[in-house]
Amino acid sequence: MLVKKNPGFLQQFYLKEIVTGLYITMKNMLFAKKVTIQYPEERREYSQRFRGQHYIKAVNGVENCTACMLCPTVCPAECIHIVAGERADKEKYPVKFEIDILRCCFCGMCEEACPKDAIKLSTIYEMSQADRTVYDKEFLMQQRGNK
Repeated sequence: MLVKKNPGFLQQFYLKEIVTGLYITMKNMLFAKKVTIQYPEERREYSQRFRGQHYIKAVNGVENCTACMLCPTVCPAECIHIVAGERADKEKYPVKFEIDILRCCFCGMCEEACPKDAIKLSTIYEMSQADRTVYDKEFLMQQRGNK
């Protein structure tokens, strides 16, 4: 058996809910701590685990990368392209190393797969560009601060 209740005046026009919503809104607007960051002057602190801009570790100007092709193999976005070459001492090195940054999902799998710890992700998060960006080997070899 169904019992139908007749809604009261306050329930019929949702006045209690409207007043409660206005109370919560005013409380947060007037008395809560402001969380807005004035971006160029103030910068947000991210965790050390944050994965940002890529770079290649180099020792004395020579990259650690041996062009083993593990990073392009594990990359789910398929944004890493390497062309391998060989040095005079029979060691492989990347002739061309490119990362299409718009395809990259910053998952960090390339960093984990690298046996030489050559490719790294820094904590630099300011990477906006006006055009399509492909990071080449020269750009990735630049050792940037705040890593």
